[in-house]
Amino acid sequence: MKTEFDIDNILRRNIANLTPYSSARDEYKGKEGIFLDANENSYGSPLNNDYNRYPDPLQLSLKEKISKIKGLPIENIFLGNGSDEAIDILFRAFCRPAIDNAIICPPTYGMYEVSANINDVEVRKVNLLPDIFQLDSENILKNINQNTKLFFVCCPNNPTGNGVKWTDIKKVLDNFNGIVVVDEAYINFASYRSLIPELLNYPNLVILQTLSKAWGLAGLRVGMAFASQQIIDVFNKVKPPYNINIVSQQIALEALDNIEQINDWIKTIVKEREIISKEISTFPFVKKVYPSDANFILVKVNDAQNLYNYLVQEQIVVRDRSKVALCEGCLRITIGTEEENKKLISALKKYTS
Repeated sequence: MKTEFDIDNILRRNIANLTPYSSARDEYKGKEGIFLDANENSYGSPLNNDYNRYPDPLQLSLKEKISKIKGLPIENIFLGNGSDEAIDILFRAFCRPAIDNAIICPPTYGMYEVSANINDVEVRKVNLLPDIFQLDSENILKNINQNTKLFFVCCPNNPTGNGVKWTDIKKVLDNFNGIVVVDEAYINFASYRSLIPELLNYPNLVILQTLSKAWGLAGLRVGMAFASQQIIDVFNKVKPPYNINIVSQQIALEALDNIEQINDWIKTIVKEREIISKEISTFPFVKKVYPSDANFILVKVNDAQNLYNYLVQEQIVVRDRSKVALCEGCLRITIGTEEENKKLISALKKYTS
């Protein structure tokens, strides 16, 4: 259990002293009244009478529903414009530009490095162990110095698809006084549980999830961060006042009532993942299909660029990851519908390398 973490030691001074933007909707919580505070068009909208009003800045109704699903108080939940907003806020709130650094473990989600570069934060790379794609925890700890503020790990990992051992994540958590960010965008497709219960033991743990993958709401851009109230308060202090639009909030609320449908889709995707993995592994141009806990598979082939181009000609778009560290010769393939998967296999049967 973590006891040494003190958020004041890593929070940027300007953020600690920041007076956040406050609207009248932050102060007045009632739903009824005459609203003459925000310079909105009081006559309404041509589309919907609700759209003329700014959305709830703290998305309380949506957080209440997520709270029941995740078993967490709303004080431990942040909603962002995709998980990318949460990632960006972490850099802005905790990393001093041109001074502090963050550690990532390639191959991994590319936005960690992009966001670091945007915020002028040094990125220290400690590659995953080759072929098994697990954390090199000893080297991670060696790369931590007094200016290391963030450590990112994706579990299940993108683009490799595998889970990362809890014992290795725990080793970093126990020996690092910065923030450990575990990105669980694909956790719904895994056979193991989320690390959300560990928030009780680790005040320096942040868990990212999303409604874009299993929930099928990528177009709404709703990401979730779960953390201690101290860290969530920082997120809310830094975020734009109305970062989740009213349409996204409304549709997400409706979607969260359909857990059974989502669970059925997850079971189908996992089943299709196993079928597709087995079939693809039989092709002579395939060197390896890596085990996956996500809704995609990583496939090592003889000529990734040639196969990628061939599939594009067949109007099948996959992701070429062959230029990513430790993924030489690899394509990442999302599990589609049963019909889409059959078309993929059919196209691969006609491919000659």
